[in-house]
Amino acid sequence: MPATAIGPVKSIVRRVIGASLALAVTVLLVYLDRGGYSDTDGTPLSVLDALYYATVSLSTTGYGDIAPVSTSARLVNVLVITPLRVLFLIVLVGTTLEVLTERSRQAFKIQHWRSRVRDHVVVIGYGTKGRSAVTALLGEGAEAGNIVVVDTEPTALEAASSLGLVTVNGSGTRSDVLRVAGIPRARAVVVAPPRDDTAVLVTLTARELAPKAQIVAAVREAENVHLLRQSGADSVVISSETSGRLLGIATSTPSVVEMFEDLLSPDLGLAIAEREVERTEVGGSPRHLSDIVLGLVREGQLYRVDAPEADAIEAGDRLLYVKKVATA
Repeated sequence: MPATAIGPVKSIVRRVIGASLALAVTVLLVYLDRGGYSDTDGTPLSVLDALYYATVSLSTTGYGDIAPVSTSARLVNVLVITPLRVLFLIVLVGTTLEVLTERSRQAFKIQHWRSRVRDHVVVIGYGTKGRSAVTALLGEGAEAGNIVVVDTEPTALEAASSLGLVTVNGSGTRSDVLRVAGIPRARAVVVAPPRDDTAVLVTLTARELAPKAQIVAAVREAENVHLLRQSGADSVVISSETSGRLLGIATSTPSVVEMFEDLLSPDLGLAIAEREVERTEVGGSPRHLSDIVLGLVREGQLYRVDAPEADAIEAGDRLLYVKKVATA
């Protein structure tokens, strides 16, 4: 879960420094007033004796072989050394308590999140493709707290957490990791690992846990598309071939690539969107609407605007159209 906290090493170093300062102050006070202390062997207190007394006193061991006997020494013990003793214990015991408390707090937050999360999006793999998918989701209005990132790289998880996303450290090929991410109750799953064979295994595992979720997978090679389809992916994006086509087009018609980039950017210019048909539009042709319609979805099947099935709009259809996005 997203959290802002001091690192464990830095926290421990701070506590050790605090305990050392308390010990040094106690040693100094005892040594300066060494005449007010009595040792069982009758010898005057040395620096080592002062260190020994401060150590056993702050740790509440208190062997009683060295004891304050003068009024000033006892007053200093009551007003200074006793508070330092309490501070010393708080610093040492507080480290353990803080770790246990933080673990309990984090476990409670995770349990609370898992009990209430529904219809969220799980992004498996936070590389270039995963980050772009998250950017598109946020641009479409998705809340950061409803996006879960699964990855094994600490730097990737830190980057995702800095955006307010929920992160899960682990491999997307393991069912227990995906259960922690709440995949059985997820609305959609984005499969974006760096390798195609990993994508196939992740898709199989995700489909088994979430039979009704929308699974979108990225693949590098077109020859592996059928494997992802058979594994349960609803949509497959061929990243290498798509990029290659755009590169080829850019050599002769770069403006076409700019238009594609504009259409794929949800936060500025033009964007491809989907909406339900209005009652007044039923029976008409999508080519006669004020919106630029690219196609329609009927019973889960996509028809391009020039297909015979798209000649007339039916109730329940959804339109894919080009909308204008207001720029800031």
